[in-house]
Amino acid sequence: MSQSDDYRIEHRIPAVDDYLRLRQVSGLSPFSREAAEKGLPNSIFGVCLMKGEETVGMGRIIGDGGCFFQVTDIAIDPAHQGRGLAKWIMAALTEHIDHHLPKTAYISLIADVPANRLYAQYAFEETAPRSVGMARRAT
Repeated sequence: MSQSDDYRIEHRIPAVDDYLRLRQVSGLSPFSREAAEKGLPNSIFGVCLMKGEETVGMGRIIGDGGCFFQVTDIAIDPAHQGRGLAKWIMAALTEHIDHHLPKTAYISLIADVPANRLYAQYAFEETAPRSVGMARRAT
């Protein structure tokens, strides 16, 4: 599932320029270059969706390395959306979760609707009403 004539998955963290571009074109909130340069090397695991030599999608796992992990930065260039490629990214991240993270790890994500339907296919469940996602930006 990770290879086709046109697309392939590479197990690596995206380059800063690709990361910033993919977040912007896919409609995710922007980060500064400084933040990306600091944060990306601290990733637990990442994948890049490639078409030829171009990075057209990405996903990462971040966390403390033992107890808590978060799936984040699932993004695909809009020119490549609608082909089921987000499933490739999630399958690669899920494989890493299943084979490399501690069995007691808590893995979370924040799902924008309707992407929650994609994540449900990979055993992610909504936590409400027991718990709800909350967020804050640094000021």
